[in-house]
Amino acid sequence: MATKRKVNNLLALAVLSAMVDRPKHRYEIAQTLRERGKDHDMDIKWGSLYTVVQSLEKVGYLEIIGSERDGARPERVIYQLTDAGRAELIDWTRELIAAPELEQPRFVAGLSVLAVLPPDEVIELLGKRIEALSHIIEAVRREIDKVLAMKLPRLFIIESEFGAAMLEAEMAWARSFRDEIAEGTFPDVDWWRQVHADAIPPAEVIAHVERGLAEPEPS
Repeated sequence: MATKRKVNNLLALAVLSAMVDRPKHRYEIAQTLRERGKDHDMDIKWGSLYTVVQSLEKVGYLEIIGSERDGARPERVIYQLTDAGRAELIDWTRELIAAPELEQPRFVAGLSVLAVLPPDEVIELLGKRIEALSHIIEAVRREIDKVLAMKLPRLFIIESEFGAAMLEAEMAWARSFRDEIAEGTFPDVDWWRQVHADAIPPAEVIAHVERGLAEPEPS
């Protein structure tokens, strides 16, 4: 079970990770997160950064150690990671690595209501998705190769490797599913196609499915 965090926002995790090397003001924190590509790893809402930093300071994970002024710019508050903040970063990371959490991608939402589309259209749409995934995977792999060519430790791009692997697995599944429909091996695909060809009312379709569920399986 996930721990109830005092600041339960993945942007907070990103901020804590950006603070491990030295104290920073908010603009440096944002710059560090962008340079490290954290906006690709997490759903970062930049408008929430100020509030998250304040919340981390309030619960004792960051502390104010001073301020600085650069010319006519407003004074910038400098924050430092506390021992409690470092412990929270480590504990949170352990949880994220060890404890799987059910997530709901938008693709799953579409699959859950797929019956509203005719199978031939689904074949076409899956083809578009497969092509788009292929381009994304190629771009991610190029970025990985670029980083490795810079002799940076693989440890610091492991999340990109995982992302590419998940995209490749999704593409393989989508291709297999598309082929099942196209080849007619997907169960009840003919009935699914007939439902749309004859414009059978949804109530009749649901009743048909419920009757099938109610019938005992042959022994």
